[in-house]
Amino acid sequence: MFDLTGKRALVTGSTQGIGYAIASCLAEHGAEVYIHGFSSHEKCRMAAESIKGLTHPVLQDLSDHDCARKLRKLTGDIDVLVLNASVQYSNPWQQITEAEFDRQVDTNLRASFLLIQQYAPAMLSQKWGRILTVGSVQQAKPHRDMAIYAATKCAQMSLVTNLAKQFAPSGVTVNNLSPGVIATPRSAAALADDAYRPLVLGRIPLGYAGEPSDCAAAALLLCSEESRYITGADLPVDGGMRL
Repeated sequence: MFDLTGKRALVTGSTQGIGYAIASCLAEHGAEVYIHGFSSHEKCRMAAESIKGLTHPVLQDLSDHDCARKLRKLTGDIDVLVLNASVQYSNPWQQITEAEFDRQVDTNLRASFLLIQQYAPAMLSQKWGRILTVGSVQQAKPHRDMAIYAATKCAQMSLVTNLAKQFAPSGVTVNNLSPGVIATPRSAAALADDAYRPLVLGRIPLGYAGEPSDCAAAALLLCSEESRYITGADLPVDGGMRL
């Protein structure tokens, strides 16, 4: 089961955290994986070299309006597209700047759509493909200081349900994974705060933060042949936080 031998995958934002865990898991199960970063080629190269399996580092800023075409030029056609990269700013709604608004919308939503436009046609033509977006528990429980981030994740989920129905006749599935509190570099500061950590964990029925590997296991299912009858789904990996 979960044999991805012969499949080519791109995981955006995969030099650390959830993206790195997903990329590692796909490579471990036979996929040739493109490891994507946006600022440091050295960090991207080191991440790719640390993964067991066939990997390639690729660098591209997803807030660049021509990012999708440039990235596809580096990778060629693929079978599995995991849209994990995102930008998150925490500010009260009155203090969100236009630059913060634009960067979050461009990276979290616009780039997702443009990358699907670039990569989906080959999947549709070959009658097999997996597209997985990585959303957030904030689709259901938005943080008061992350209004735009949460909005981009809700919009991305709408895109998933729209395209899943259109792509289904060609054997291409489109799904979403919604992580909750996961122990990654992004959440490290909050989880290290002795006063704030209990407040965060107290909202999680299971009572603890998840690990990137928890998301990777769910992603492996949704990127494999075994998920052939699952499309348009939102799979929460949040310890019950959205309940």
